[in-house]
Amino acid sequence: MNFGFNIRKLLSLPWLRLARSRHLRFGSAGERKVAAFLRLREHRILVRNYTCPCGEIDLVTFNDGQYVFVEVKTRTSDTHQDPLEAVGASKQKRLRLAARHYLSRVNQTDYASRFDVVTVIWPAQGKPSFEHIENAF
Repeated sequence: MNFGFNIRKLLSLPWLRLARSRHLRFGSAGERKVAAFLRLREHRILVRNYTCPCGEIDLVTFNDGQYVFVEVKTRTSDTHQDPLEAVGASKQKRLRLAARHYLSRVNQTDYASRFDVVTVIWPAQGKPSFEHIENAF
């Protein structure tokens, strides 16, 4: 696609690299907080950021005899798009494919599995709040 500008040149701009870096660090911090949050709810964290050709899963946990594939959505406030809305049909499809890949890789088909979404609202001045949606899709 031609947008009338060089996308590689745009992506190499220092301010854009810095913004992307901050965004990734913020998301990673949210995932760490969610991992701690889930441990308190008796989830055993198996993998963080499982990546395969199909996509990425933020957290894979084991809880109540089933594998739980967790998508984490971190925001600074609840005034933007609802984090749950960010997990649309195409994202759900990639997560299902990645989960199938994970289960085949660890050779575990004997256990049930589910997909959860944990939203984190983390204001600049304050503590994060969590909403855990089990069986989100």
